Amino acid sequence: MRTSGVLLAISSLPSPYGIGTLGRAAYGFVDFLARAGQSFWQVLPAGPTGFGDSPYQSFSSFAGNPYFIDLDLLKKERLLRAAELAPYKNAGRGRVDYAALYRERFPLLRLAYERFIDRLPSDFFEYCKANDDWLTDYALFMAIKDSRGGASFDVWEDGLKFRRPAAMQKAKRALAHEIGFYKFLQYQFERQWRALHAYAKERGVRIIGDIPIYVSGDSADVWANPKEFCLDRALRPKKVAGCPPDAFSAEGQLWGNPIYDWKYQQKHGFAFWRRRLARQAEFFDVLRIDHFRGFASYYAIPYGEATAVRGAWEKGPGVSLFRALRQSVGDLPIIAEDLGCITPDVRRLLAACGYPGMKVLQFAFDPHTPSDYLPHRFACDNAVVYVGTHDNDTVLGWVKSGDRDAVAYAVRYLGLNEKEGFAWGMMRGAAASRADLAIYTAQDLLSLDSRARMNTPSVAAGNWSWRLTALPSAKIAARLYQMTADFGRLPTADTAENRKNG
Repeated sequence: MRTSGVLLAISSLPSPYGIGTLGRAAYGFVDFLARAGQSFWQVLPAGPTGFGDSPYQSFSSFAGNPYFIDLDLLKKERLLRAAELAPYKNAGRGRVDYAALYRERFPLLRLAYERFIDRLPSDFFEYCKANDDWLTDYALFMAIKDSRGGASFDVWEDGLKFRRPAAMQKAKRALAHEIGFYKFLQYQFERQWRALHAYAKERGVRIIGDIPIYVSGDSADVWANPKEFCLDRALRPKKVAGCPPDAFSAEGQLWGNPIYDWKYQQKHGFAFWRRRLARQAEFFDVLRIDHFRGFASYYAIPYGEATAVRGAWEKGPGVSLFRALRQSVGDLPIIAEDLGCITPDVRRLLAACGYPGMKVLQFAFDPHTPSDYLPHRFACDNAVVYVGTHDNDTVLGWVKSGDRDAVAYAVRYLGLNEKEGFAWGMMRGAAASRADLAIYTAQDLLSLDSRARMNTPSVAAGNWSWRLTALPSAKIAARLYQMTADFGRLPTADTAENRKNG
C-alpha cells in the first residue's frame, strides 16, 4: 500500500515552554497530518538526552524524555499552578536552549512531584511494578548521578560503580525520595504519551519511532547490564563504535559508544535486545532501527583513540538476532536504516529479514555514478524514500550549498523550479517514486533554509535545537493532501475524505 508521512522531532514542536512536548501542539500536528492525508508521523528517539543533547545518546533505552512532559497538562491535574508557570511562558519560542531547560524545568517538575505524593494514585504503584525490570535501575542511576553533580558512573565510588549489594541498599535508602521523583517522571511521560498515541490512531496516523543501534556509555543500560557490552574489569569499553574515514571525513566518526558483546548476548538469547525492542513496541507502531548495517558487520575502534582511523570491521550477530526478536515481539514493522557503506553482507541480511531499506534523494544525484537512490533505479517497492533525514541539510540549504553538479542533475531529473519550489519538487519526486512509503521533513514542507537543519554529523555544537514557531498552515495541509492524492498515497478513499473534512 502506497502511503506517506512527515518527520518531525517531538522537541521541534511549537511550545511556550522552550521545547516541544506531548501537549496541545502534538495533538495539533496529528490533526495537520490527518487533514493532509498522511499516514505516518516519524519522530526521533524519545529517551532522556545526555551528552551533547543528542537523542542518540540517552541515559536509558527504556525511559522517556522528561522534557517532553507537558506542563499545561500537569496544571490541569493541579500539580502545577498558572502563577508558577507564568515566568517561563513564552520565554523560549526560538531554538531549544538545553542549558536553560536543565536549570528551569526540573525545579518545576519537582514541585509537581511534591504535590503528587500527597495523593498518590493507585495506578502509580501498578505502573512501577509493571516496569520494575528497568524502572528501578534507571531511577536509582539518575538519583545517584544527581547526587554526584551529574558525574558519569565510571567515576563513582567502587561500591556503586560495580553495584555491590551493601552500597546499593544504602543508596536506595538515602535517595528514596529522588528515586520516587524519577519514577514519577516516567509515569507522567507514559500517561501523556499513551493518550497522544491513542489520539493519533483514532485519526488514522501511525507513529514511527527511532531506535539507535548503540546505547550511551554513561547510561543505566550499561551500568545495570555490563555483561552485555565489551568492557574491561574497570567497566571501561575495550572498543567503541564509529565509522571509518570516507569522502566526508578523513578521520572518520568516533561515536564513543561501547560495543555489544554479541557472543554473550547470543548465548543468552539476545535478552537485552528483546527487552529493548519490546519496550519500544509499546510506544510505536513502526520502528526505524538506526545503523542497520552494524548488525551485519560493525566498525570497532580501540578505546582511547583520538580518531576513528585505527578501527576495524568485525562480524555482527546477523539474522540470528532478528529471528530472536521476531519470537519475542512478533512481526513488528521495522525500517532498516541501511545508509553508508553497504556491502554484500548487509544486503543479504536485509533480504533475509525482509525489512524495507531507505532511499535518500539528496544522495541520489551523483553525476558520475548511477545511484540506486534514483527513483527509476529502486529495485523494488519495499523501500522508504526520504528527501532527506535529520542528518541532512534542508532541500533549500542543499540547493544553495550542495555539489553544483549534483544539484544541476536534480534540477534536470525532477524538473525543479522556483515557481513550484525546490523543496516541493524534491518531495514530488519522492511521492512519485515506486517506494511504498515516502517521508518528508517538516522543514521541507515549509521550504526552510539551512538555519532549520536538525543535525550536522561530526559537528558538536548547535544540533538538535531547531523548532517550529507554529504548526504548518491549512494551506500547506491542502497542498500536501493534493500531492498525496495525485500519486496514490492516500490511505483509502473513504478514510482520506473523512480525514480531510475532520
